[in-house]
Amino acid sequence: MDTVLSVKNVSLDYRVRRTFFRHKYHRALNDLTFSVQSGETLGVIGSNGSGKSTLLKLLAGVYIPTNGTIENQCHHSMLLSLQLGFDPELSGRENALLSGVLLGARRSYVEERLDEITAFAELETSIHDPLKTYSSGMRARLGFAVAMIIEADLVLIDEVLGVGDIKFQIKARQAMQERIRSEQTVVYVSHSTETVRELCSRVIWLQNGSIKAIGSTDEVLERYLGAQ
Repeated sequence: MDTVLSVKNVSLDYRVRRTFFRHKYHRALNDLTFSVQSGETLGVIGSNGSGKSTLLKLLAGVYIPTNGTIENQCHHSMLLSLQLGFDPELSGRENALLSGVLLGARRSYVEERLDEITAFAELETSIHDPLKTYSSGMRARLGFAVAMIIEADLVLIDEVLGVGDIKFQIKARQAMQERIRSEQTVVYVSHSTETVRELCSRVIWLQNGSIKAIGSTDEVLERYLGAQ
């Protein structure tokens, strides 16, 4: 398999203000080196504050590394972010268009898929209503439905399967599994070791911003669970 993403000796420092005139630096990620192969699903696990979400934002280009290099061979990488750009004053339809464009799709492409988005989100009777009249579950369903129609070479996923009610969560999980099991290249952050075991071929265990372990899913999860 071809390498589509290469991370070499990457570190990321945050500037943290201590007083109005003084600040310090916090190292969020420390000396990370790994690669992602075309078509694989690489899982990222770790406790809260270990740097998982920060790593995804770094890979997406939201953050610039303090040290090291990231080589991305993909034409289009997407950080799957639900409800991106949502405006409560706009209708569900208008928000679907806006969010799809912000996620990197052409407006015409999103327009062609609006019926599909509406049906998947189960919003046929309310897609033209203002978003401010939606429940939190309705907003989550719309955000997930928009994100799922976006095409990208590399998808960066930060645990999004707990959206909506139980019935919709099952449907969302099935849709995500179908995407991951295709030839899609995915970096998947999750707190669910069961989901990681089911979906991922390799796993990175982050601890305090550093790679504690990287390797086969069963091997890394055994070490991770044994340390809990």
